[in-house]
Amino acid sequence: MKRFHVHAHVENLQASVAFYAKLFGAAPTRLEGDYAKWMLDDPRINFAISTRGGKPGVDHLGIQTDSEEELVELKAQAEAADMTLQDEGETTCCYARSDKYWVTDPQGIAWEQFHTLHDTPTFGVDRAAEPAASACCAGATQSKPVAIPVKASGGCC
Repeated sequence: MKRFHVHAHVENLQASVAFYAKLFGAAPTRLEGDYAKWMLDDPRINFAISTRGGKPGVDHLGIQTDSEEELVELKAQAEAADMTLQDEGETTCCYARSDKYWVTDPQGIAWEQFHTLHDTPTFGVDRAAEPAASACCAGATQSKPVAIPVKASGGCC
């Protein structure tokens, strides 16, 4: 089963944690000095906030898979649709070791597709040693995949 993922940048982590804990009716499942995550089952979402990165707001969206097989299926769908993938493979980001890749929608919204392998004690890898790492950890938009132009389908929703 898959889980929807949203990662947002916030200015004040403590105030944001208090707000989202009330909104979701649950404490974060992971809380660090610069990061918080809720793994909710109703709705089934991985919602994360951090003080790292650019200006406040949604940084990226994603799909988290429960298995490597589901990630392979998602990747095959993206490749069949001729989407450009930025494959990171196994990487450490957001206090977790994951296998992941990125695609970008026509508006420039980055989508992370990933399977979490295990939690880690650090947010991510050293940015100086790996400057092209994911936007999530680096807070650098240049590492997100480039938007792919598509023809308008001529309909709504």
